[in-house]
Amino acid sequence: MKITLSPHRIGNHAEDVVIPTDSVLLEGELDIPPHALGLVIFAHGSGSSRNSPRNQFAARVIREAGVGTLLFDLLTKQEEIEDRTSRRLVFNIDLLADRLEAAAQWADHHPTTNGLRVGFYGSSTGGAAALVAAARLGRSVGAVVSRGGRPDLAGDALVDVVSPTLLIVGGLDDVVLELNKEALALLRCEKALRIVPDATHLFEEPGTLEQVAQLAADWFREHL
Repeated sequence: MKITLSPHRIGNHAEDVVIPTDSVLLEGELDIPPHALGLVIFAHGSGSSRNSPRNQFAARVIREAGVGTLLFDLLTKQEEIEDRTSRRLVFNIDLLADRLEAAAQWADHHPTTNGLRVGFYGSSTGGAAALVAAARLGRSVGAVVSRGGRPDLAGDALVDVVSPTLLIVGGLDDVVLELNKEALALLRCEKALRIVPDATHLFEEPGTLEQVAQLAADWFREHL
């Protein structure tokens, strides 16, 4: 599926931002529609970035539902270069969760987003990071959506998640689907599993990514 989106500016309210963590500065893109109901922070998967066309597409649909979005790079450019061979960081779920938590704390103090309830949207390993960060932050996280994610990598944190959580998986993504079913059984919060028929891991089949984006937007609109 071909997705045509600008990688830098999606709407009329986009703002380039820099998010400080304990050790690095991370680049991001904040876009808040008028009268926003909340803020969804994206956690991309391994080998991806804030310019992921799939996440950019989902972000646009979420904003159309009246919810702001923050897409940011979980790794610096130098870390991305080093990790192409080592793969040491993209599967370091605790590190990714630390940075997602830092983004949520940054948003809580940013003048544009202060007061907006936060949700997390994670894909692939970002799904696990979103759940770990949500478990740490408790009820301050209004909702979590995992798209083709690896919630199993969240480990023991799954039982501590209290945020309403939606797992979205392609019907043809056999291994990941089973891992999501196992993770769903461990979650004790409000939860749901939505299977997109005839979709593989990246939702490249016609119409499948649109279904994912709408499911996510509806979930965030309801819970934020």
